[in-house]
Amino acid sequence: MSVTPSPDARPPAIPASGPAVAASKDDAVHTGSADRFGYEWGRYAELKGVYEEQFRRWTSFMAPEDWRGLTFVDVGCGMGRNSHWPMSYGAAGGLAIDIDERSLASARATLAPHPAMEVRRQSAYELNEVERFDLAFSIGVIHHLAHPETALANMVRAVKPGGRVMIWVYGRENNGWIVRFADPLRKALFSRLPIGLVHALSLPPTAILWLALRLGLDRLEYFRLIRRFDFAHLRSIVFDQMLPKIANYWRRDEVEALMKQAGLEDVRLAWVNEISWAAIGRKPQR
Repeated sequence: MSVTPSPDARPPAIPASGPAVAASKDDAVHTGSADRFGYEWGRYAELKGVYEEQFRRWTSFMAPEDWRGLTFVDVGCGMGRNSHWPMSYGAAGGLAIDIDERSLASARATLAPHPAMEVRRQSAYELNEVERFDLAFSIGVIHHLAHPETALANMVRAVKPGGRVMIWVYGRENNGWIVRFADPLRKALFSRLPIGLVHALSLPPTAILWLALRLGLDRLEYFRLIRRFDFAHLRSIVFDQMLPKIANYWRRDEVEALMKQAGLEDVRLAWVNEISWAAIGRKPQR
């Protein structure tokens, strides 16, 4: 579906080489939505079994056995669920970072059974590890950042030569109705309202979605997936869409360019649930 790009819908130009540096911590972090997502992950902190299927789709390049023995960094870990699944598959350990204390408290509780995981208060812009990990990934975070190229450059720097970087982001394809109608409402209203009020306002659209799914809404694979979710899970998804200050919806070629301009090789993409993109690339060997 072709739509007119919104002002924040295209990733910024990325330097050809070398880690990017955000203009300032305040500019980079406070234009984002870490505090608003902190409210979400403090409230929706339960680790549900269905989250594993979501994770497997978002990281479709990796079978469970592929995680065995790997070290990784999870950039924007939220409540820690996306670090939990690799550890349950046999990953060696690693680092999960976020900056809101509510997110971090939930992540520490989720990852308590995995002592090899460090949970650290650190933003994607402050990630300063150098060639430490086999894999860096960020699920549902890069598209909410004011400077996605900076975060991606830091992730590339954090992996070893030959290591991999993996992201999952919103797609523009099949999301034209969001870009045209829902996203302007988010920007003009919901992103400016107190977060508790936004959560209250998420109830009516969740009820409408719940009813539509049970009446046969199944045009996309995504709808067929979330039809199985309980009402609270659906509400967390609707709320997640309403709360951020920044939300980019990128086309396939834009996601591919984002990865390649970060210096990654062997870039591959997967269309997830017919509405989003997963991408993985390899850091060149020295």
